[in-house]
Amino acid sequence: MMVKIAVLVSGRGSNLQAIIDSIEKGYIKNAAINVVISNKANAYALERARNYGISAVFLNPDEYDRAGYDREILNILKQHNTDLLLLAGYFRILGNEIIGIYRNRVLNIHPSLLPAFKGLHAQKQAFEYGVKVAGCTVHFVDEGLDSGPIILQKCVPVLPEDTEETLTARILEQEHIIYPEAVKLFTEGKLKIEGRNVVARI
Repeated sequence: MMVKIAVLVSGRGSNLQAIIDSIEKGYIKNAAINVVISNKANAYALERARNYGISAVFLNPDEYDRAGYDREILNILKQHNTDLLLLAGYFRILGNEIIGIYRNRVLNIHPSLLPAFKGLHAQKQAFEYGVKVAGCTVHFVDEGLDSGPIILQKCVPVLPEDTEETLTARILEQEHIIYPEAVKLFTEGKLKIEGRNVVARI
C-alpha cells in the first residue's frame, strides 16, 4: 500500500530534500510525497517540490483567521488523501483539529535533544546554555510544544571551537539522516506507541 505524504514547510526545505532523495533512491519504499504546503510564498522548499513534479501550495496566513487557516490545510490534505503529515522547518503551531484528525500520523524534526530546548532557535539555546552534547529529535506531534513521543534522536558533540553556526550545520547533517529513517520506519508499519515510549520493530 502506497503511503501518501504531505509536508508542511516555511523555509529552504533541506529536510524535505533529504526525504525526497530517500524516496527517489528507494530507501523509503511504497511512499510518495503528494503535496508540499508553505506559509511563506518565497520558501525555496516550494521550488524543490516543483522540481520533482510535486504539488506545491502557498497558503497565505494573512487571508484567514487561525481556525480558517487550519481548515484550509485540512482541505488540501483531504484532497490529496494524505496518510502521513511531516513538519519540516514549519514555523507555525499546528492546530489541535489537524493533530486530532491525524493523531499519531504527524512527525516533526527538532534541532535539539528533546525535552531540552523546545521551541524556536533551539541550537542557539543549547549553545548559549553551554551544553557539551546537542543533537536532534524526530517525534510524533501532539497538542504540546515539541512534546510528543520521541521516535529517534541523534547526539552531536559541541566542540570547543564551535560557533552557533557550525553547531547548527552539524546538527542539520544528522537531521538529514534520522528524519528519512523515521519516515521509513513509519511507512513500513514498524512504529508502535506505548504510553510515551515509541517502540521501533526493526
